[in-house]
Amino acid sequence: MNPLPWEGHWYGWRLDQEAYGETWDSGMGSKLKGGRWNAPGRRVVYASVDPSSAILEVAANNSFDALDREPYVLTCFEVIRDARVKVVQPEEVPNPYWLSPAWPSPNQQRFADALLDEHPFVLIPSAATRHSWNLLVSCDLAEGQFKMVSQERFGLDTRLLREVTLA
Repeated sequence: MNPLPWEGHWYGWRLDQEAYGETWDSGMGSKLKGGRWNAPGRRVVYASVDPSSAILEVAANNSFDALDREPYVLTCFEVIRDARVKVVQPEEVPNPYWLSPAWPSPNQQRFADALLDEHPFVLIPSAATRHSWNLLVSCDLAEGQFKMVSQERFGLDTRLLREVTLA
């Protein structure tokens, strides 16, 4: 069982290109292209439960170099206290390979789409960093149940850009 990192308050963190900072809560990217946990056509906001995991998720899909080259914003939002959050433990995922950094399967997307049909928020283990969590927000069901806390320009620690040399 993966321990949850907080008590009482639910927060989500996103890292977006600055050009999309104002639309952080729209879910339009996932609607157009789909994602690891949704098929195209569904608006889902992908977030992490801590800023470090949000940064790793974006770097895993782009690169640290992209985070250094383009302007990004880091957004924190809060889920209202009485919102329904479905927690999906690793052993509840039908195929454990879905939690690895592989391309999503249609069955994986259908599994999560069914959860997002019933729950405005779904907490699921991260594929980018095994002991962290991602928070999926069903834009249709979660309307009015989450709000921005802060948004700031993001700066990457350039030590993450060091080239790896093998001895």
